[in-house]
Amino acid sequence: MVTSVTSPLDTTLTNALGGRTAQALKRAFGMETVGDLLTHYPRRYARRGELTALNELEIGESVTIVAEVLDVRERTMRARRGSILEVRISDGQGILTLTFFNQAWRSKDLVQGVRGIFAGKVGDYRGNRQLAHPDYELFEAGDERSAEAGDATAQKWAKQPIPIYPASASVASWQVAKSIEVALDTLPPLPDSVPETVRRELQLMPLREAFEKIHRPERDRDYLQARETLKFDEALVLQAALLQQRAALRHSSATKRVATAGGLLETFDRALPFSLTGDQALVGDEIARDLAADVPMNRLVQGEVGSGKTLVALRAMLAVAESGGQSALLAPTEVLASQHLRSIVATLGPDLSARLRPVLLTGQMPLAERRKATLAIVSGQAHLVVGTHALISDNVEFYDLGLVVVDEQHRFGVDQREALRRKGPTPPHVLVLTATPIPRTVAMTVFGDLDISTIAELPAGRQPIESFVVPLVDRPGWISRVWERSAEEIARGRQVFVVCPAIDTSTEETADALEAEAGDGGPDAGPDENTSSAPTIASVEDVLAALRVAPALTGRRIEPLHGRMSSGEKDAAMQAFARGEIDVLVATTVIEVGVDVPNASTMVVLDAERFGVSQLHQLRGRVGRGGHPGLCLLVTNAEEGSVARQRVEAVASTTDGFELAQIDLDLRREGDVLGNLQSGGRSSLRLLRVAHDGEVIALAREHAAEVIADDPTLSGHPALAAALERRLDESSRTFLAKN
Repeated sequence: MVTSVTSPLDTTLTNALGGRTAQALKRAFGMETVGDLLTHYPRRYARRGELTALNELEIGESVTIVAEVLDVRERTMRARRGSILEVRISDGQGILTLTFFNQAWRSKDLVQGVRGIFAGKVGDYRGNRQLAHPDYELFEAGDERSAEAGDATAQKWAKQPIPIYPASASVASWQVAKSIEVALDTLPPLPDSVPETVRRELQLMPLREAFEKIHRPERDRDYLQARETLKFDEALVLQAALLQQRAALRHSSATKRVATAGGLLETFDRALPFSLTGDQALVGDEIARDLAADVPMNRLVQGEVGSGKTLVALRAMLAVAESGGQSALLAPTEVLASQHLRSIVATLGPDLSARLRPVLLTGQMPLAERRKATLAIVSGQAHLVVGTHALISDNVEFYDLGLVVVDEQHRFGVDQREALRRKGPTPPHVLVLTATPIPRTVAMTVFGDLDISTIAELPAGRQPIESFVVPLVDRPGWISRVWERSAEEIARGRQVFVVCPAIDTSTEETADALEAEAGDGGPDAGPDENTSSAPTIASVEDVLAALRVAPALTGRRIEPLHGRMSSGEKDAAMQAFARGEIDVLVATTVIEVGVDVPNASTMVVLDAERFGVSQLHQLRGRVGRGGHPGLCLLVTNAEEGSVARQRVEAVASTTDGFELAQIDLDLRREGDVLGNLQSGGRSSLRLLRVAHDGEVIALAREHAAEVIADDPTLSGHPALAAALERRLDESSRTFLAKN
């Protein structure tokens, strides 16, 4: 990285404001520099109100009045200690009372005959209009604004937007405003991170002017234009960071992995009992080109539930195996890892399985089995390795790790993925899979350093799934119909999933999935202020007990599956369900991803409002995988009109995962979208909103790509380099480097 220029934005608040104010801002908001303070943008702009004649005032209206003080009196409050200062003002036509509680000192300024501009919200006290604790500015003798209510200068003051800042219990909005005033008064011209040619082309403000106009606007147009400049600046810095990382990756070398004529991949393809879909073939070709290059592949494959992403990944593993390399498939749960291994062995067939020796490695395997698996891995006998976090352990070594496949990447931390990637003697190729479709703006913002492939086409034979909302808050009696409908499916020879958000009354098990859905404890983390939840959360233990005595399910085989069970118990339960020996599986989200039971036709999700949109879509994807139509019943206690209810209804309205991803983005808070990239205080996006600023992000990416292509180290763009250093703290840089 080039040595960046020093910016006035890097000046410490202690130097700019003094130690006492700097400490208060640091404690309240984590601010340390002038840049931190100036990017603490107003959350909204208030109005002093239009100038209004006193005889036209309406209760509840925000107004601004030019008037003269008639008289001032102080009286003691009857019900409690303290005093009230009452100031009567007049515009010559009507009279209004200003009321101040325990602020007798104001009588020194508000004396009879003084004129000024008074702003506040009109209230009513015993039939008389009043302003309680109004804002005001008094005129000096001879001030031209004291002329009359229609005066242009008074109108300008009245209409000037008032910035309202995010505040805390210890630092009020007006105190933030005063600090920003001081910083702006001494702020010199600033080096622009946006290149001059780009700024002129897009007609953006200089950075110094943008800060001035967003914090001290004279009219709405000022802060609106400043906001667009600062949004683009934010987007450009983020995209430059992502693309710079991408360029750095292109400079590292990897071992080429090329499938040969008549080799493992060709043998596998010939034995497939079906043809690849068009999307599978297209994405397979993209991966093959990446593997044949001498730089590491870094590709994300997104695809609908059941679109065949794992098959595409398996074909890549076979290409790697032909060169003697190994592939590691990292799965989020032991249930899914075990199922992946069984599925891979079945798909390969006995001959290829014997040649490739797929092995499983999980944390709860018996010690003897773990030792056997690790020996096969380090000796290179196992060309395909499937596992959970156990693959990351220090004592697990690979002979020649050529490909890392991460299934459901959002379920893993950055450090976990990086630890596995570092186990290769040379950087391995990386393939990331997700069944959560990603809107384009999110892909550009969070996964901007990855190449992205999409599988939207579903294989032939997938059955339709009908989805219904069961609103218990409106129709509590419908729960009995849910179990009757489940019994009808069982009577047809089908099986039923029942998903609960908790294991028991004290343990909610949506945490790991919700971490990806709602990184900042956003609305997906559970009922919000608009959500009415059930008195108790549906739990596996309670629901299991209830269903075993439910009249509609008498005699049916009902068993549990949750994260507290041992590895052996979970595997036994899933295999029994797959063999048709269990009619109803009452589970937590341990079955969310990848579980494949073709005979399961019904998915019942209890307390559905406690799950995110993509999570509900994933759960629904567990049914309709065989020859029978699927049924998904989303049971919710959320009030109609609440955000939580909207999420559930959105899932019921469509099975298009890409449409749901956009709906999810529109409903969720910004912190939910950016996940780990939002974790650092100074690295958080301030004005840019991924859900709404797609055009800005795309435009910034185009310009950032041009800059990085010509100048990967930003040696010719020191201000942009400085902006990257300033806004992306060390943890964010680590995130970008590893993602």
